Amino acid sequence: MGKTKNRWLIALAAVGIHISIGSVYAWSVFTNPLAEQFGWSLSEISLTFSIAIAFLGLSAAFMGHFVEKYGPRISGLVAATFFGIGIVGAGFAVDIGSLWLLYLTYGALGGIGLGIGYITPVSTLVKWFPDRRGLATGLAIMGFGFAAMIASPIMASLINSVGISNTFYILGISYFIIMIGSSLYLERPPEGYMEGAAVANKKTQADLSQLTANEAVKTKRFWFLWTMLFINVTCGIAILAVASPMAQEIAGLSAVAAATMVGIMGFFNGAGRLAWASISDYIGRPNVYTTFFVLQIGAFFMLPSISHAIAFQVVLFLIITCYGGGFASIPAYIGDLFGTKQLGAIHGYILTAWALAGLVGPIVAARVREVTESYAATLYIFGGMFIVALVVSLIIRMDIKQLREKNANETLAG
Repeated sequence: MGKTKNRWLIALAAVGIHISIGSVYAWSVFTNPLAEQFGWSLSEISLTFSIAIAFLGLSAAFMGHFVEKYGPRISGLVAATFFGIGIVGAGFAVDIGSLWLLYLTYGALGGIGLGIGYITPVSTLVKWFPDRRGLATGLAIMGFGFAAMIASPIMASLINSVGISNTFYILGISYFIIMIGSSLYLERPPEGYMEGAAVANKKTQADLSQLTANEAVKTKRFWFLWTMLFINVTCGIAILAVASPMAQEIAGLSAVAAATMVGIMGFFNGAGRLAWASISDYIGRPNVYTTFFVLQIGAFFMLPSISHAIAFQVVLFLIITCYGGGFASIPAYIGDLFGTKQLGAIHGYILTAWALAGLVGPIVAARVREVTESYAATLYIFGGMFIVALVVSLIIRMDIKQLREKNANETLAG
């Protein structure tokens, strides 16, 4: 028997992967330099990011079984290869001035690396931390949230000093090295690792069931989770997309103050991931999701009438913590409901909600704003969606309660 690895170093390796792939959120740093160099339009350049997020969702869904079959090390190396080649390829696309090659490299190849790299460490950490699932997954997904804050100034500095294509080359090689090193340390915990820890811990209960991914998608609970994540991400990602102009319109912030606010939102996005996921270990995942929706119903209906700049920003930061917290708490919730047998594959299926929300949220926000010439209607629509999410969060609690009672009766009968 080999020596069991330190689970906190496993968590650190997971953060290494997520900090690398999370740099996709800093894509906007390249927007103006690419437009100036090639004359490409904003929508043409932004499409690169949309393609990457779409491929993230698709590859997470289709490669979840691959992650479970071959383990985190192989999956991490595959993710590093796709993501590294995607970023380096983007440098070559810039060198030859090909927008289509940029879509293929950064968008498609990089996006595949994103999807596999996103689910690989998370499913592994849930197995290493049966007693503190929320904290463990929150740590990794926090890395994804904070990545843009770390990467943005580095990217901007590199673009100024060595040019766009060389920036992609340097980033691609750097991220490849970090992800390879992190992946080589990842592995599944040994059989029976901390068995019974979740049950022994008074704050948590045994998993409701141990299902495969294909069994999980046939349950109502899976679709309740999917719906809750979809609504949370749709509304959050839409707010991220229009935060600056909305703050200027409703609260009268200057363009500079609004830009600063967007930067601070990145901090709350990352911090919310760790904070809410950790809290979920103590109050339970169902309570955390119900809290998300109660808070955001109040926040979205209040926002249009908040003209005080600081109060407006405080409410917005609260919304963004719930947005990040939704991502971080979902893997632990999946583990609670479906067990860890195929958690990576189930997580991949659930993340299709993210891919769809990434399209729906910004489009709805922009269209309603164009029609009504105000952000108020957008916020009221999203507030209404959160009422639906709250109802779903209460229904899933009843479903969980019924299943727990059924399991308890079967145990007594057995």
